[in-house]
Amino acid sequence: MVDVVQTRHGATVLMCAPDGPPIVDEQSAVDLIGTLWGQDVGWLVLPLARLSQDFLVLRTKVAGAVVQKFQQYGYRLVVVGDISEQVAASTALRDFVFESNRGRQLWFVADEAELDERLAAAA
Repeated sequence: MVDVVQTRHGATVLMCAPDGPPIVDEQSAVDLIGTLWGQDVGWLVLPLARLSQDFLVLRTKVAGAVVQKFQQYGYRLVVVGDISEQVAASTALRDFVFESNRGRQLWFVADEAELDERLAAAA
């Protein structure tokens, strides 16, 4: 599969393929951003499979660095996948996900149906 730019509920999103290059640090985030240069994309939709396991371990600071890099370049990020097990095991992650989902820069959703609901509500 390849990454595909789509319009969903009025938002232009990059739907990242699960088997693409993993996002493991700031540089891999910049590499993904580089593929978008000149395209009018507002949201990056990353399947959980594309993120390193360290992303959900907040003490590694991977999530903060990656999210900050996307935001610096003007992109909003959606992580798609079931993280209920990780959230149940970490109070810090639970709080991070809760606060992120209240905002408009970073969302964690279980699947594309939930993504569509969020995008429709934000439109």
